[in-house]
Amino acid sequence: MLRFMPVGDSMTIGSAGEHTWRYRLWRHLCATYGGPCTLVGPRETLYDKAADAPTSYAYAEPDFPRAHLAGWGEGWLHMAPLIADAVRESRADVLLVSLGLIDLGFYTNAEQTAENVRRFVTEARNANPRVGMVLLPVIPNIRAATDAPFGSQVARFNELLAKAVADLDEPRSPILLASPPPSYDIHVDTYDGTHPNASGEHKIAEAFAGAMREAWGVGQAYAAGTS
Repeated sequence: MLRFMPVGDSMTIGSAGEHTWRYRLWRHLCATYGGPCTLVGPRETLYDKAADAPTSYAYAEPDFPRAHLAGWGEGWLHMAPLIADAVRESRADVLLVSLGLIDLGFYTNAEQTAENVRRFVTEARNANPRVGMVLLPVIPNIRAATDAPFGSQVARFNELLAKAVADLDEPRSPILLASPPPSYDIHVDTYDGTHPNASGEHKIAEAFAGAMREAWGVGQAYAAGTS
């Protein structure tokens, strides 16, 4: 059984009524992986905007392994202290990580955020020295398009993230840098300039799936129609 743990912010936890990219990727893996696999993590809920809390189970399609480690408004800063226990308790084999936008927007600059990436990797490996990781660069949102200093921080962090992956990758605990979805358009693939709609969910899922297929031979080419 291969255990995947989605780790992320609001784009990963999703909100009430959504499928989430987690569901899209799960459907893809079911169709193409060719072996037993599941999603793991200490949380299962969606974010409820009305309650302003992660208390909803109202998935558009609830019949899938909903486990994750994601939170609305959480970033590398918040997940680094949590990841060791989450990996240890869930016995995760692969971490699928989409973080950084919140850090850069509210908590840390690009260099500080990159340091938290390295702390996250260290803590994850403390729990499982053979854990694999797929890291997605920050997808620039509407703020990055209209706030030049913030946009520069996003670009700088993505450079530092690539360097961290190159520095930290090792055979027994491989780290992949996923390619940002090349056709991702915040005006088409999000509902508010940041959070993915259905097409955005598919494109994020495809980014993770493509990285694992190309580097590790996991699954086949992503087909949105299957998920």
